[in-house]
Amino acid sequence: MNRLKIAVIALSIGAIAAPAFAQEGGFDGIQFVDAIKKKDGDKVMQLIQKDGAGIVNAKDNEGNTALILAISDRSEDFTAFLLNQGADPNLQGKGGDTPLIAAARIGYEDAAEWLIGQGAKIDGTNRMGETPLIIAVQTRQLQLVRVLLTAGANPDKADHAAGLSAREYAARDTRARDIQQAIETKKPKAAAAKP
Repeated sequence: MNRLKIAVIALSIGAIAAPAFAQEGGFDGIQFVDAIKKKDGDKVMQLIQKDGAGIVNAKDNEGNTALILAISDRSEDFTAFLLNQGADPNLQGKGGDTPLIAAARIGYEDAAEWLIGQGAKIDGTNRMGETPLIIAVQTRQLQLVRVLLTAGANPDKADHAAGLSAREYAARDTRARDIQQAIETKKPKAAAAKP
C-alpha cells in the first residue's frame, strides 16, 4: 500500500521523465534543496525539467539533502516525490545522518517504511556511529523501533559516541520499558548462535 501511495502522490505532483544525467550540486542544486525546504513545488519541477532527475540528490551549503529536509519536515508529498524521482535513500547529509536516521529522529514511520522499501541500509550509521535503531531508542519512538527490528536492524551494533548499542541504551532508560521489551525479543547474535 505504501508503494501505491508513493506512486499516487508522485503522479498528483506531476512527476516527469527526465534525462539520466544531471547536475547534483552547484547553484541549481542549492536552489533545489531550498525549494524543497520552502515547499515550492513549481520551482522543484522547474529545476528537475532543467537539470534532470539527478538533481534530487543535491545538497545545500550545510550538507543537507532535499530528502532529509523533506523527511525532517514530515512532508509526505515531497518525501514520496523525491523517492519516486530516484533520491538516494542512503545519501548522508549534515552530520552524516542518513534519511532513515532523520526519520528515526522524529518517529516518521511511513518514511522509514518507504526508505526500507527503496533499499535504505537498515544499520547505516552517521559520523557518531549511531544507527537508526539507536536514534529511535534514544528518542523513545516505540513504533519505529518495531519497524526497524522487523526489517532486521541489529540491536547489538554499538555507536562510537558512548560505545553502546540500542539494546544497552534501552536497558538504561527506565522510562521506556516497552522499548526494552521490544528489543529483548531479538536475541543477541552471539547468544542466538548457541544450541
